[in-house]
Amino acid sequence: MSAKRSRVHPPYKTKYRVTNWATYNQALVDRGSLGLWISPEAISSWNAKPSDRRRGGQSKYSNLAIETALTLGLVYHLPLRQTEGFITSIFKLMSINLDIPDHTTLSRRSKTLKIKLKAKLQLGPIDLIIDSTGLSVVGEGQ
Repeated sequence: MSAKRSRVHPPYKTKYRVTNWATYNQALVDRGSLGLWISPEAISSWNAKPSDRRRGGQSKYSNLAIETALTLGLVYHLPLRQTEGFITSIFKLMSINLDIPDHTTLSRRSKTLKIKLKAKLQLGPIDLIIDSTGLSVVGEGQ
């Protein structure tokens, strides 16, 4: 007995024609653009202020610095070591001369900070705003 095979037709595919290649190409390039703004107040608040604690070491980085690093790591799905490198490269490109928390500091301090980052579908650009009040993630039109 031979089994009769039926022909399966592939699903129909919609074809799009690009009529303006320059605009289409620029839209693809713009998907990878990265814009960063860091306020002078955030830069001056990066390092922790000395405390009156007598026991233990003093914190070198403010909660703002730790929260910024951890949030950028969450947004870009980076492990802590890569987060450290990412922020180092950003500050180098922006000519900001500040120390960056290392991955062990980020790990230790992450246990005491509660970062609220809502994941939602974003169709347009996402703005990461770092100012004296902290870091916020804002979508287009918000």
